[in-house]
Amino acid sequence: MSKHLFGLIVTPYGPAANNRGENEGNITTLQKLLWKGDVHTTVSAEAIRWALRYFWQRKNGKDSVNRRWDDETSEHNWQDQTWAPWTSTDEAVQEQTTFIDDDVMGFMLAEAANTDGNDLLDSLKADRKKIDDQLKAMSKEDKKSEQGKALDQQKKELTAKIDVLSKGKTDKRRGALEVTRAISLGPFAGDITFNAKSGTKTNISLYGTEVHATRYQYGVALTPQSLRVPGRVLDVVEAITGLGEVAGNQSRFLFDFAPDSIVFRWTEDFAPRMLYGFEMDSEANLSFPAILKKVADGDIDAKEMVIGGEVAATLDDEAKETLTGASINSGVKAAAQEIKRRISEDLGITGG
Repeated sequence: MSKHLFGLIVTPYGPAANNRGENEGNITTLQKLLWKGDVHTTVSAEAIRWALRYFWQRKNGKDSVNRRWDDETSEHNWQDQTWAPWTSTDEAVQEQTTFIDDDVMGFMLAEAANTDGNDLLDSLKADRKKIDDQLKAMSKEDKKSEQGKALDQQKKELTAKIDVLSKGKTDKRRGALEVTRAISLGPFAGDITFNAKSGTKTNISLYGTEVHATRYQYGVALTPQSLRVPGRVLDVVEAITGLGEVAGNQSRFLFDFAPDSIVFRWTEDFAPRMLYGFEMDSEANLSFPAILKKVADGDIDAKEMVIGGEVAATLDDEAKETLTGASINSGVKAAAQEIKRRISEDLGITGG
């Protein structure tokens, strides 16, 4: 039976601002929603997913992800816009190594059948023609050489990509990693800071920025067997626990999205049963009474849980008794190592 990884993450306490950079008049606003009868600020799942992808790019190099972020141009560049290992009918191409972001985050390719004026398609055809000319100039013996075989394989890969773009089709892979929207643990009081642009002053030099001092909580879910490379679940855990700033904060603000506290659950249960389970008091202290009740009621088996971070120090004797069998760690990184150990052991992953 498949096992599933669920995680509930809480950020440190800090002032969040300018999450999306959209304005209402001269006020730069935060995204908001009505939550439990009060206005709370929120950060989109897309922003968190972007930050996870960027984590892998910075840690493992730009060639580790398909969708690469260029800091100079503030644009994405693709290594393979056809997702050939996923879309090709050629078995050799299908067996190629896939990018981690395509495997974990998924993708969607929707192309109309249009062979005219497509720069990418024209470039691929030109590259294939060069290789075809090289092969035609080779003798039969040369074609059997390592160089000849390599050129033939390159031609097959290019043909597979051209086929995807030329025929017109829709291919998609649903992201194996699911991420919830992050919601502030405290309600938004409407705080605004006022600032003035440098240089010559005009009627728009004065501007305001909404600011929210809070923590955010969000959840993740992943079934490793849904991945082409199940071991990438360990990279997901590493990215979540090592996440820095999330896209949208821009250079004027830094809000730390690395977990201050985290709860993992490694289980055969299909439902997480613990999303948005954290609460925060007036002094920003954390607790998770709803999760403790789920454990006490038998809906969550404590033995499936790995807890780490600040919340571990707040547990009283009654809570610790309820959580008998859970792995309770003072640090987030220690919790990450424990959950990775459990996953590796159950899935037979080596080198994690």
